[in-house]
Amino acid sequence: MLLASESIGTFCSKTAGLLQYVGYALTIFKIAIPLIIIIFGMMDFGKAVVSEKDEDVKKQAVKLLRRAIAGVIIFFIPTLVIWIFETVNDYSSEAGQFNTCKECLLHPGSCPAGE
Repeated sequence: MLLASESIGTFCSKTAGLLQYVGYALTIFKIAIPLIIIIFGMMDFGKAVVSEKDEDVKKQAVKLLRRAIAGVIIFFIPTLVIWIFETVNDYSSEAGQFNTCKECLLHPGSCPAGE
């Protein structure tokens, strides 16, 4: 019978490939989301400025602020997940059991997948 800490370490090593793909997706999101926010913000503000209505500019400013907040939240989700992993790891009996999970999520290019 495996201890809880051993099963978590085993889980991380067995799912390293999947976690690596999630890590790549998170990396792409970290790049794409700010670019999308900037592009849509420029387009929306461009339309508002051309319409020359102060009300439209204010609406677009609020819309851009909401998008930016959503982008920041999405950007920091991996940080929150890693913080949770490290917090759980601090309370476990064996240090480093989440290192594979952490490495695959934060640095998917150097993930020890397939070991």
